[in-house]
Amino acid sequence: MKELLKRVFAKPAIATELIVATLFINILAMASPLFVMQVLNRYVSQGVDATLVTLTTGVLLAITLEFLFRQARGSLARGVNVEPDEKLAIAGYGILTKAKAGDLEQIPPETRREMVNGMASVEQAYSSSNIATILDVPFSLIFVFVLYLLHPILAMVVLAFLIGVFVLGVYGSMSMQEKTAELQNATGAGSSLLGTATREQDLVRAFNAGGFLRRAWEKHVHQSQRLRRDVTSKQGLIQTITQSANGLMSVAVITTGALLVVTGKMDVGAMIGANILSARALQPVTKLSQLGSAFAKARQALAMFSDLVKVPLEPEKGSAVSKYTGTIELRDLAFSFQGASMPLFESLSIKLTPGDVLLVIGDNGSGKTTLARLMLGLLEPDRGQILVDGLDLKQVALEWWRRQVIYMPQEPSLLNATIEENLKVNAPEIQTNDLNRIIDAVGLRRFLDESPQSFETPVVDNGWRLSEGTRRRLGLARALATNGALAVIDEPTESLDADGCAAVHTIMGSLVKQGRTIIIMSHDKNIVRGAHYLLDLNQKPVPTVRHVPGVKDQAAPASQPAKTQQPGQSAPTANRPAQPAQQAPSAKPAHPAQPAQHAKPAPAPAADPGSEATPLPNPLSARKRGGD
Repeated sequence: MKELLKRVFAKPAIATELIVATLFINILAMASPLFVMQVLNRYVSQGVDATLVTLTTGVLLAITLEFLFRQARGSLARGVNVEPDEKLAIAGYGILTKAKAGDLEQIPPETRREMVNGMASVEQAYSSSNIATILDVPFSLIFVFVLYLLHPILAMVVLAFLIGVFVLGVYGSMSMQEKTAELQNATGAGSSLLGTATREQDLVRAFNAGGFLRRAWEKHVHQSQRLRRDVTSKQGLIQTITQSANGLMSVAVITTGALLVVTGKMDVGAMIGANILSARALQPVTKLSQLGSAFAKARQALAMFSDLVKVPLEPEKGSAVSKYTGTIELRDLAFSFQGASMPLFESLSIKLTPGDVLLVIGDNGSGKTTLARLMLGLLEPDRGQILVDGLDLKQVALEWWRRQVIYMPQEPSLLNATIEENLKVNAPEIQTNDLNRIIDAVGLRRFLDESPQSFETPVVDNGWRLSEGTRRRLGLARALATNGALAVIDEPTESLDADGCAAVHTIMGSLVKQGRTIIIMSHDKNIVRGAHYLLDLNQKPVPTVRHVPGVKDQAAPASQPAKTQQPGQSAPTANRPAQPAQQAPSAKPAHPAQPAQHAKPAPAPAADPGSEATPLPNPLSARKRGGD
């Protein structure tokens, strides 16, 4: 109710027009009972046809004007809702796409969907017809006033029924609030079960999960049906009581009027007219009492939406540099998931400059993907800083930053759009010939040629209907379109065939030759051959970082240190807690001299700075990188 009145009075001019229209509608609505009274008292008793013609013409004119005013009010009421409904729907979806990922993930996916889909309940509850009902309620007193002019006792009888039905409606609306909330939660759980049954058909059948899902669905149906029966039963009870109240009020008015007629205090025409007036007075209050369920759903939807609004959004503005070089530094970084007993990692410090390669290894769940998301600004660290060309990532414009990174997540998903729109989503300025070269580089030429509409082929179901290898190649192509100075690749060869692995290795080697900074997340420490840094997230809570020399480095004299140090100066430790900004070491982390460890070469190395790599068949290196 509060939201509805807020909408109505948001624009005072329209609110005034609505109130004036409602006033005229209710005044004109008195024409019918007055017509009945005049016909019975004047025409029936006197039999003058001209009187009947005059009365009939007048009431028809009043009914026509009432119809026109109702149409005008309906149009105004619809206009009241258009802007708020659009704003709610757009704002809800906007929050889903702009909220900080870490905070949004605290809300279950089905709840997020209900938060936005619940706007339909708001639209239904605050429709133009319901606005008209709310506006009509106070004007019921006009009919009570006319009844008072006929006789005060009749006015008191009708007023008592109006108050009783109104209180009943308010009570019904409040009492259904809790049940409605439970029903909406159950609806969200049902949507999740339906999504599993429709999207994961192979899972359901191959692993005989149908029985489990059917039992869960039966439990959901029983629960939702019980809640729906409770809500419907209470709503039906209120409707029955209000309908009975109409009948009882008519009996009370006729009985009271009959007594007044017999005693000579009222004529028969006034008694019948009073009965019609009382019915018109109670009509909007009766409608209002029956809207309790709709208003309860709307309140619940708005309450859920208010929770969604509280989710913090990613900043839309921030700092940027004219040309990002590829330097990235993790300074005393720490992160833990909410409710975890210990941090995923802490005191992580390392600095990478253009051309450096970092291999992040660790078992499943060790934090490789989390670290990648931290570097993209998708998650925020509990402590420490991520610096890009000296700028704290918390102060950087994230939209600009994500265009500086060649990012391929472990499980790339796609938009329900065309292939071209997917590839250009983070690089809208890229040309078609550049896209073609990227397609050739990732080995998707045959797939594209066999697609019915080439680049215009639509992707459905967020790409999950595609083979995993094809989806990953498209994800890599989308990443390369940004031509970023920093590449963050999560499990680059997972689910790829031999040709796909070879394409990835060629691309990685070319990126190294072009001086890009490469960060590779993998559980396989042998995926990189050549000089690189190795970050082992299996070491908890402080990960270890060491430098793995390449072939050329290993050929150097054993006495030659990997990093030049001043006499008496200790080697910088990668995991040493962060120093103040002015004292932070500019060199990459180094470690005390230790025996050279030879990484076992993979069958096809992803990146080897010490060997010749085929140039990436992608001319994007000639395109200008940097700030927008």
